[in-house]
Amino acid sequence: MIVATPLKITQALAGSRIDRTIESRFTLMRPDPPPRGSPRASGIRFSRMLLPLLLGLPLVLLAGGVYAVVASRRPESGRRIHGAALAVCLLLLALALGYLLARDSPLELALPLGLPWLGMHFRLDALSAFFLIVVNLGGAITSLFALGYGQHERAPERVLPFFPTFLAGMNWVVLADDAFSFLFAWEFMSLGSWALVMAHHQEPANARAGYLYLVMAFFGTLALLLAFGLLAGPAGGYDFAAMRAAQITPGRSALVLVLALLGAGSKAGLVPLHVWLPLAHPAAPSHVSALMSGVMTKVAVYGFIRIVFDLLGEPVLWWWGGVVLAAGGVTAVLGVLYALMQHDLKRLLAYHTVENIGIIFIGLGLALAFQANLLYFNAALALSAALFHVLNHSLFKSLLFLGSGAVLTATGERDMERLGGLIHRMPQTALAFLVGSAAISALPPLNGFVSEWMTFQAILNSPELPQWLLKFLVPAVGALLALSAALAATCFVKAFGITFLGRPRSPAAAQARETDRYSLAAMFVLAGLCLLAGILPGLVVDGLAPVVALLNGGARLVDQYNQPWLTLVPVGALKSSYNGLLVMLFMALAAFAAALLIHRFASAVARRGPAWDCGFPDASPATQYTAGSFAQPIRRVFGTLVFQARERVTMPPPGDQRAARLDVELHDPVWERAYAPIAAAVIALSTRFNYLQYLTIRHYLSLVFGALVVLLLGMALWR
Repeated sequence: MIVATPLKITQALAGSRIDRTIESRFTLMRPDPPPRGSPRASGIRFSRMLLPLLLGLPLVLLAGGVYAVVASRRPESGRRIHGAALAVCLLLLALALGYLLARDSPLELALPLGLPWLGMHFRLDALSAFFLIVVNLGGAITSLFALGYGQHERAPERVLPFFPTFLAGMNWVVLADDAFSFLFAWEFMSLGSWALVMAHHQEPANARAGYLYLVMAFFGTLALLLAFGLLAGPAGGYDFAAMRAAQITPGRSALVLVLALLGAGSKAGLVPLHVWLPLAHPAAPSHVSALMSGVMTKVAVYGFIRIVFDLLGEPVLWWWGGVVLAAGGVTAVLGVLYALMQHDLKRLLAYHTVENIGIIFIGLGLALAFQANLLYFNAALALSAALFHVLNHSLFKSLLFLGSGAVLTATGERDMERLGGLIHRMPQTALAFLVGSAAISALPPLNGFVSEWMTFQAILNSPELPQWLLKFLVPAVGALLALSAALAATCFVKAFGITFLGRPRSPAAAQARETDRYSLAAMFVLAGLCLLAGILPGLVVDGLAPVVALLNGGARLVDQYNQPWLTLVPVGALKSSYNGLLVMLFMALAAFAAALLIHRFASAVARRGPAWDCGFPDASPATQYTAGSFAQPIRRVFGTLVFQARERVTMPPPGDQRAARLDVELHDPVWERAYAPIAAAVIALSTRFNYLQYLTIRHYLSLVFGALVVLLLGMALWR
């Protein structure tokens, strides 16, 4: 069931691209201004100060970064900076959450900064408020984690100045309301995160990851710059209000969609633009990895939503949804397949970010397809699912990266083949990591299940689409989504089992100790939020309602708070419903009943006998399942097609004391077929034209003169 009332439509969409088609039908009566001194007047004054406050608080973070430049080597500087970041993020979180729940009208502010003819414009609406919540919730939790984890940082002078700077950049991106401010904040965010990736640049792998990240970041910024240029058009209206009001041809709008997909997709990790992500995210310190994977990729999703759903305008063409759907489906499956092949715990988590970004884009593609066919009720369901998964992924992926950081601090190892048995030495970390593993595997009653279930509900509405291509494409993408969900569960059985269960595979794992109380507090807050969002999803859906209404012509899901037993009813009670609270209660009662029956009716007679050893009587860690052996069945099914996998067994002859050896060779088809040829061509061209840097001054002047002549000829022909 979905509701869309005329008054709410006009209020929610003031200044958006949908209001042009709706305001002509409905009239909004403006109430008289409240008397001075009344509570409502005080609330209005506070709302006017809200946007300047939201813009000013990141300046405090920036000041913390400046302070860290001179004080990073002092003993308590890390806790001071992270504590200040925690306080600022909590305040930003509270302000954004209050605005979203109050469902106020958009707030705008123009500052005489930046380009002289443009200035800098900022806007707070439901969409930016929701992503402010995502950014600052992640920022607060990672800052809390860093209060303990940061004490073990080898190079604090390379991390502390850029951590608050990174947070400030992400906040400014979601508040920007013109192309210059957006791209300035986007680059601020990108360079801050790049500096954090390069914190341990002495390691060659980290330096390579930083270089590749920088190249892909500049490529994404260029794509977004071109997209904004097309939206501004010949008139050059680079503020977002002018872009919303501009009329754009279908051809230009399609090109904007592709550029937005390239620009935002390269930052989010869409396949084939994901190549930097599994290298850069593990290279950063673990709390920064949680921010990059759980939060920064969501800022990229925000950029795509802002351009395509807000600025691009009508009409929405049906094939746009097909393009985004296909990209999301392929990204989800390839991301989880890449993850299954990994032995590095942080790289495994990074590839799962790729998978979950694919799930989000599946929801966004469905919303575009439904909007193109004026099925706004179905689009509301798809948008709610995508936005819900944005929040969910920020929670459980941050939890998992923080858990891997705790493991790394305790053992110094990221290779799962050298871990094992940590559940006995780090039981609290193991419990928090288990909750995150179940959530990302979409198991009820946790939050990951709800958003993926809602995505499937939107897919089941696809028969209402009239285009035959979409009728075939959407079920195919649904099958890819189901496959990725099953493979994700398999992958995290491997990740948790190999890391925390069994016997220690190295002395470092055998000597591990539980992490500090700040890190544990951060992880358990995230675990609690995963459970809370899973058992009370209706409240989250109600919170997302203003965002969905803003992007979807006023149509949104019906209010869920008054449903019986807090049941989530996204479509209709007769079609589908889900009650996470009852599921959790049933699971708890079933477990209690099973334990009671076992203890009451089991035999009390003591019996002695050899334990089942799975055919390995030697109690050695070498006889345990490894990460490679766990992934072998999946590798043999999909590896030949996807990774061109090759297995080679070296078996010494009888009497030879050498150990048998299994070598597995995997290839990355995206890198080898797309990026490696480009890299080779760039190297070849740069080598060929290397002589240009050794020319004389006369040759340089001749080149400049020739370039000027060509430029003038081009301008003359253009006119």
